[in-house]
Amino acid sequence: MNDTLHKVTQRVIERSRPSRQAYLDLIRREGDNMGERNAVSCSNLAHAYAGALEDQPALVSGRGANIGIVTSYNDMLSAHQPYGRYPDRLKIYAREIGATAQVAGGTPAMCDGVTQGETGMELSLFSRDVIALSAAVALSHAMYDGALMLGICDKIVPGLLMGALRFGHLPAIFVPSGPMPTGIPNKEKQRVRQLYAEGKATRAELLASEMASYHSPGTCTFFGTANSNQMMMEMMGLHIPGSAFIQPGTQLRQALDREAVHRVAALGRKGDDYRPLGLCVDEKAVINAAVGLLATGGSTNHAIHLPAMARAAGVIFDWDDLSELSHAVPLIAQVYPNGSGDVNNFHNAGGMGYVIGELLEAGLAHPDILTVGRGDFSDYAREPGLEGDKLVWREVGPSMDDTMLRPVSNPFKPDGGMRLLQGNLGRACFKTSAVDESRWTIEAPCRVFEDQASVAAAFKAGELDRDVVVVVRFQGPRANGMPELHKLTPALGVLQDRGFKVALVTDGRMSGASGKVPAAIHCTPEALGGGPLARLRDGDVVRVCAVTGDLNTDADLANREPARDPIADSGTGRELFGMMRRFADGAEQGASAMLATGGM
Repeated sequence: MNDTLHKVTQRVIERSRPSRQAYLDLIRREGDNMGERNAVSCSNLAHAYAGALEDQPALVSGRGANIGIVTSYNDMLSAHQPYGRYPDRLKIYAREIGATAQVAGGTPAMCDGVTQGETGMELSLFSRDVIALSAAVALSHAMYDGALMLGICDKIVPGLLMGALRFGHLPAIFVPSGPMPTGIPNKEKQRVRQLYAEGKATRAELLASEMASYHSPGTCTFFGTANSNQMMMEMMGLHIPGSAFIQPGTQLRQALDREAVHRVAALGRKGDDYRPLGLCVDEKAVINAAVGLLATGGSTNHAIHLPAMARAAGVIFDWDDLSELSHAVPLIAQVYPNGSGDVNNFHNAGGMGYVIGELLEAGLAHPDILTVGRGDFSDYAREPGLEGDKLVWREVGPSMDDTMLRPVSNPFKPDGGMRLLQGNLGRACFKTSAVDESRWTIEAPCRVFEDQASVAAAFKAGELDRDVVVVVRFQGPRANGMPELHKLTPALGVLQDRGFKVALVTDGRMSGASGKVPAAIHCTPEALGGGPLARLRDGDVVRVCAVTGDLNTDADLANREPARDPIADSGTGRELFGMMRRFADGAEQGASAMLATGGM
């Protein structure tokens, strides 16, 4: 076992001891309280069985497991469109083994790609809490012996896991639907975006380019938050092994879905292989997820989501842990935007089976986590396939493309590329894996903005054609829900390509596809309420350095009055989320109102 991995794990275990024990006591008590389904009153059972005409005899007999399906289906998200037909198929797979399945409930599933730069993005982060609450409502009926969680994208998997963990006495398996086929080359997409930012491409040309990239059902193929979610579910052992990146509609995809149903039915209390979700998600599973994030150059959004998911299981994980692990975990995958190939190329080169095998071999992942598979975590170092109609797992072998995947002994970079910055401007995250090392240190006068539109206007006016640290403040969870600021990337990328030294500092988020521009993001404490960013003024020199971990200014902040807190905007439903903004905790704690007020 790697020394740093062991040290950080033990620190997390010790820090979490009281909260983890409280969580284990909770799920043990909940399991005892909910008891057997047949102990529920006959009137309650009749209500639950009334709509399940084909399965009523099996439900009444109580002999087989009844599986609750929590679905985030809608057909506005390409990744979630395939879920429309899943319930009918999953019910058939359940009947094959004498079990039953019911749709326990649905959750919202918004797309950050659709809301980028729009007011709806201010609902995005808190949609995770809404999803967790929705999942809890779905599972609150004492009708289920296990759960299948159908979700893929940005806030959806973290929300589903947070909600399901409140019912951690139940086994639960996460069921992805897989990525869409590869579209146009990612460099071409990036090229057209920058041309449009400079006024050298038309809106019609931009839309044609985007639709050639995002073109069919399935997950977007860049390695953003959605695909990082799938990677992390593999690293935590919550998928059927190798499920993450099998495309929708294939025979192999259906075989893996069938296996998920059969396995969750076997993992309940009635069987001899009880594996409740709350025991699967422990300190070591959280560390494995963090290691996977670092080894693959995954989404910066998980610097927020991972602490929140961990807290839902009583585990306290912070940015010091993530940063320390980053220094020990090498980058062994380069998936766009870190590299040129997408997740389909990654999967074809060896994918998660290769990554997990390398990490286990190097002592950089915990082999002894409890998984939902038929064996142990070593099964996740293999890849699924079909022999006739039979689902099998095979050895992965060496990387099939060393521009996508490399061994731990010869990584792309010696560290995982997620750095903690701290100083008199607070604490922030910096993703180095996609940023050229020559740009890891930027020191320049700042220009302060309070929204993305103002940055775009200043760029178009030529006001940013210089060395500059662009500060976008009042974008934290309590100010406006902590939207992603992905639309800044093309403009800042143009400035960088013109030869200027450019960096971004913000208390907001960047996309999981954060790219080549150096950025100190998720700054905490946020500007609202007098945080350090609220005291910056145009022209103050700001230093952003991923080498030394500095986030500082030479300005005398202590003797300044902070900028006035903005009034939260209404419209697009934002006023309905006022309570969540008011009670949200900091980005490093997970930026959750639910966790902050729920005693977790």
